[in-house]
Amino acid sequence: MLTLAWMSNDPAKQPKTIVDVGCGIGGSSRYLARKFGAECRGITLSPVQAGRANVLAKDEGLADKVSFQVADALKQPFPDGQFDLVWSMESGEHMPDKAKFVNELARVAAPGGTIIIVTWCHRDLGPSEEDLEPWEKKLLNRICNAYYLPEWCSTSDYVKLLQSLSLQDIKAADWSERVAPFWPAVIRSAFTWKGFISLLRSGLKAIKGALVMPLMIQGYQKGVIKFAIITCRKPE
Repeated sequence: MLTLAWMSNDPAKQPKTIVDVGCGIGGSSRYLARKFGAECRGITLSPVQAGRANVLAKDEGLADKVSFQVADALKQPFPDGQFDLVWSMESGEHMPDKAKFVNELARVAAPGGTIIIVTWCHRDLGPSEEDLEPWEKKLLNRICNAYYLPEWCSTSDYVKLLQSLSLQDIKAADWSERVAPFWPAVIRSAFTWKGFISLLRSGLKAIKGALVMPLMIQGYQKGVIKFAIITCRKPE
């Protein structure tokens, strides 16, 4: 995973304990556990995802390294300072309270630990701007309604939240160009015969989401939507 290029290659500084916040069915957790030989805990709001993730970990011989549970990212069931790496891949956009989300990431990070947030954002505002343009807000609202997302924020908003917690070595990058081809590929697969049948079987919510995919492409093309990575380190 490209995000890991930002981490130290020094074996002594590589993580031994990891939390995957918004783990889905655990793909990132299994990858990280293999790469670092680390113990990884994943949390998700979905019992179905947690159950499937635990089955996959067992099937891949990782049950002794990786485990998953249902938990709220805004109120994590872990003590302060537990994890060397706090990992959040495409879950921040689902968080209704971004400040509380970031605060929890920082809370469970061990002193000297790394936090990595990979998330959808809207563009940073210019120096003279107080808000997005009306058409930009309308576009994002349509996407939010289809994907059941709360209000978006910008990369700079995340950076300010991290700075407010006195976190160190804060870095941010825009990877929009790298992921923008994903959405046309998804549309092509969705509108094959096999994809169409799968959508029908998945129900109205999946169909609604598929119909909004062109808006994601439009958002990337017009520079409204950004795919951001933000990393930082908790002071020792």
